[in-house]
Parts: sequence; structure tokens; C-alpha cells
Amino acid sequence: MNFNLNNTLCFGIAGNFAHHLEQAGENADFVNVTTECESAPKGLFPYYIPGSQTSLGTYPLSHDEIHYPKNLQKDAHLHLEAEVCVLFEASYIDGQISDLLPKAFAAFNDCSIRKEGAKKISEKKNWGPSSKGVSKQFLSVSRFEEGGEMDGFHIASFVKRDGQLHAYGEDSAVLTYNYFYGKLKTWMLKQLNQQRDFGPLEDLSEIIANAGFPKQILISLGATSYTHFGENEFLQPGDELAVYVYDATQNDLNSIKRHASGEKIELHNSSVLKQQVL
Repeated sequence: MNFNLNNTLCFGIAGNFAHHLEQAGENADFVNVTTECESAPKGLFPYYIPGSQTSLGTYPLSHDEIHYPKNLQKDAHLHLEAEVCVLFEASYIDGQISDLLPKAFAAFNDCSIRKEGAKKISEKKNWGPSSKGVSKQFLSVSRFEEGGEMDGFHIASFVKRDGQLHAYGEDSAVLTYNYFYGKLKTWMLKQLNQQRDFGPLEDLSEIIANAGFPKQILISLGATSYTHFGENEFLQPGDELAVYVYDATQNDLNSIKRHASGEKIELHNSSVLKQQVL
């Protein structure tokens, strides 16, 4: 399944996998953000707002490239963030989102600058064209609930540098997200309608209204924790990136690694994103 995302409002979720924010050095950004429980995500952030006159109005998604920030040629401190994204159809009642109907999901790279002093999460997320990654291979989903199509999926990611393949994120089942399925959907609806401008977070209802109450919203559900290599090695020009959202009932991790290495391995029921840092 292929989708045109040029007019799709795009959000990401911060802090939905254990240890990710600590490894990314961003825990302090949320010290004053109150959540409903310790494991709850910290908030939603925009990274693409169609029609916006700000930097977030630049379409950042690419299927094959990440453009290294031009003004930070040596030390941009870029991290690959391996995630699954879900495309939702939004319904509205009286200017608020009343429901999110899942349509499809795919491998996603929420590539981010580890930028000290940024006031908002979004300032680290969109520095121009090809600053994010999404697979062309969207997989159909009709039930965002236990027993649905996503149950058996894992997220894995790799970086090939100087001919050597390195696992970048920990291979993680989507069911190990802190919040997932109904619990996550309830939380997302609340945040989309009630999140206000506070600390690193932004007023989402205002963003949604300014975007014309879009019917299609893409939400990336949060990045996995890092391997030792991923936590300590920032991306550099020339790196080859790979993110897999794969059905672990039909593929094993060894096959995924062989595919990431460049072998002609046939994968089943998987969404694959491969990008080069330029």
C-alpha cells in the first residue's frame, strides 16, 4: 500500500519506550511535565504541519535519504529513531477529534538532532527536506487492538558504516510499547484535544485547527531503546540506515540482519525503510 502524505498532519510520541529518553539525554526536558503514571508517554509533538509558514511546513519525509543539516556539517548529533508509524483517519465533533480509525502502518525513522537548549521537541525534528524517513511499504491494519494485525510485529534497526553492520536499536516487539492499542488511543485522543503549550510541548488543538482539521493524521508511536552502538554513535554522512517493522511470526531476526547486510533475502509481511545519510 502506498500513500501520498504531502497533506497529512504528522505527530510523534515522546517517551513511549522504556529507557529511550534517558539514553537520548532528553529526560531533563520533561522534568516539569506531569503524566498520569510513570510509564505514560510524555506528550505528542508535531514535525510536519501542511501549510504552515514555519519550518514545520517543510515536507520532511523521505523513502531513501537523510540530509545532514547543512549548518552542522561535523557535529549535528543526529540519532536514528526506529519506530512504527500508524496512519489514522480522524473524525471530528465540535472541533475536537472524536475518533482515530487506523488505516495502515509502516517502518519509520524519527531522525532527531540532540540539540541542547531547544525550547520545543519540534525544534529537533524538522530541519528541511529528507530529515525524516518513512517506508513506501505500508501494511494494512483494520483493528488497533489485541488480536489485530500488528500483534506479532517487531521493530529492528541497523546502521552500516565502513562496510560493517551495527544493530542501532534493540529488537523490540510492538507489544512492549509502554502504551499501545486501546490505552494508547485513549491517551492520544486526550493529548490531541487537551495538550497545551507547556515546557517542551505545544498546543495541539491549535495546530490541528490551523491545519484545517485534516482527515488524515500520521502518528509515529515512539522510538525503541538503543544498543550500545546506537546510544554512543551519532549518524554521519555515508551511513546506510535500515529500519524494519517485521512480522516475527514469519521472519526471524537473523533473516532481518542478512537483509540489512544486503543479501537477497525474501521477507514476509514486513515494512522496510532504507536510507543513506547525505
